[in-house]
Amino acid sequence: MSQLLPNLLSYLPRMQQISPKSWLILLWLVVIAGLEYSTPPEYVFGYLYIGPILLDSSRQRSATFLITAIAAVLTVVNVWLPSRYLVEFSTLASRIIAVLAIIATGVLSYRNRRYQSAIAHQQAQLQSQERLSQLRADFVSTLTHDLKTPLLGAIETLKAVQRQEFGAVTKMQQPIFDMMIRSHRTTLQLVETLLDVYRNDSEGLELHLEPLNLAVLAEESATALRNLAATRQVYLNVNYGASDFRHSLWVRGDALQLQRVFANLLTNGINHSPRGEKVEIVLESSSAYQVVKVMDTGFGMTPDELPQVFERFYQGHGDRQGGSGLGLYLTRQIIEAHGGTIWAENRLPHGAIFGFKLPAIPAVEFSQG
Repeated sequence: MSQLLPNLLSYLPRMQQISPKSWLILLWLVVIAGLEYSTPPEYVFGYLYIGPILLDSSRQRSATFLITAIAAVLTVVNVWLPSRYLVEFSTLASRIIAVLAIIATGVLSYRNRRYQSAIAHQQAQLQSQERLSQLRADFVSTLTHDLKTPLLGAIETLKAVQRQEFGAVTKMQQPIFDMMIRSHRTTLQLVETLLDVYRNDSEGLELHLEPLNLAVLAEESATALRNLAATRQVYLNVNYGASDFRHSLWVRGDALQLQRVFANLLTNGINHSPRGEKVEIVLESSSAYQVVKVMDTGFGMTPDELPQVFERFYQGHGDRQGGSGLGLYLTRQIIEAHGGTIWAENRLPHGAIFGFKLPAIPAVEFSQG
């Protein structure tokens, strides 16, 4: 007895560290135990011990096990204490069922807290990855935007040199300046494509829709790229499939964006066709869709490549390797934004076909308007 008071005094600082929830759990256990031991054993209050088990929010197995063990022991001991009551088999069976329920609740509660902890950890990782992805996108967008100004300045400076504004330029030097300008324009086009891809991914593609004739866009795009095709000694041709006559393929679309689609597909075909070969734009019309196919006579693609060719940064492998992997991805973005479908397939006996289809609109819709 002489040591009791010092022991209690030494325990007081530890009691002050106990959280209010722990005091609530302890009080709950005491109240339920009071109900259990003040009533006959056939009145089973043990199921109420589930409350303190569920209230325990600690992730430590020992804390959950301790509360569950205390609840189970108190429920079982109440069969014999107080001893003034006669216990029947049905009462004992009820107590055993209550103990099993308490144990099951303890196990499931601990597992549930572990699952919640794992889910919270995964959510934190996903949020971190999303923030990192957004930072990367912002960095690329800012970088590409800032690169456009010096590239445009370099192109204009080279043109001024060609015009001999800074002194005489020999005929032998002119082709070198032409090559430098083409190289800078290619880099500028890549920068603009990269900027558009990230803008479309983050903000969506904004379209200015109007009735368009795909046949006109195809002819204009082929004309614009004839110089590039000539340098590669590749021939460009536009035909109308089974029809021998030029006809219209009306769709509702954004002229600027669809011109980029034609430019990307034609440039891809020109770059992958051997010298002396031909790249064709085949136009086919139906009541529901307008179909465009760009056919080259280069090397085909493996079955593994076909599903990935329109993925971002996919550069292919083998004989069709090359490029940034962004042009075809941007092309897919534009076609899908128009509600269309794009695909790639091999061409027999050799070559590849890149095609897309857009919903057709009848010419009468706007010719009478």
